[in-house]
Amino acid sequence: MAAKATAAVRAKQVKQPAAAAAEKRLAAKREQRDRVVIENLPLVKAIAVRVHEGLPIHVELDDLVHAGILGLFDAASKYNPNKKVAFSSYAKHRIKGAILDSLRQMDWASRDLRRRHRQVEQATRDLCALLHRQPTEDELAERMGVAVSRWRQMALDLRNVGLVSADTRGQDQDELPPPDYPGAPDTQPDVMCAREQMRERLQQAMSVLPERYRKVVVLYYSNELTMKEIGGILGINESRVSQIHKAALEKMAAALHENGISSAREF
Repeated sequence: MAAKATAAVRAKQVKQPAAAAAEKRLAAKREQRDRVVIENLPLVKAIAVRVHEGLPIHVELDDLVHAGILGLFDAASKYNPNKKVAFSSYAKHRIKGAILDSLRQMDWASRDLRRRHRQVEQATRDLCALLHRQPTEDELAERMGVAVSRWRQMALDLRNVGLVSADTRGQDQDELPPPDYPGAPDTQPDVMCAREQMRERLQQAMSVLPERYRKVVVLYYSNELTMKEIGGILGINESRVSQIHKAALEKMAAALHENGISSAREF
């Protein structure tokens, strides 16, 4: 018994330094992670601002930043420097992914409402094809297999989240023409045409640039890399990338000016 007790004590004494060393390594790893997170907080803000620009006004930028920081923590914890990928490039995808996930979780229309909306749209299309006119609420309720009172509540729920069919009308409105709803500005034919023309002119302007200048423009505007990241790819410092970027824009502006374009408003 004494021998077993002695062996157990010795084993415990051996484990204690090992546990202490493991805890020390873990603490050092966390400290390194926190330092990386703090250094890259500006990257989170930049990505959040870019995403926020295309969202409705009710979405708070701070919510996106918070989600992006969580993504940054995840990136800092899982980053493997042995893969020879710059941390900022790796983290950028994690941050944006976390922000987009948060937007999906904040989605104000539940899956059930979206499914019901698709059913209503299908029923409306079927009745329009059958009747050659817009169906009344009684006809839609019958098609959906629900009472008129239930249909009205369903339509109200869909209307409250902006999913109700624009052509759904009551029986007393059956003789009225379908209401006109303007499309989103970006889907207007003239806007789409102007955007395509602008893209073609910009491609023509880029064709006059030296290859390195084109790379900087593409990496900065299409790939959304920072000046520092671009410098790492091209093997030059950040200041030089900034100079090339400025010179490239000046050359493109000159090329556009030769084609009679001095402002995007001309489209």
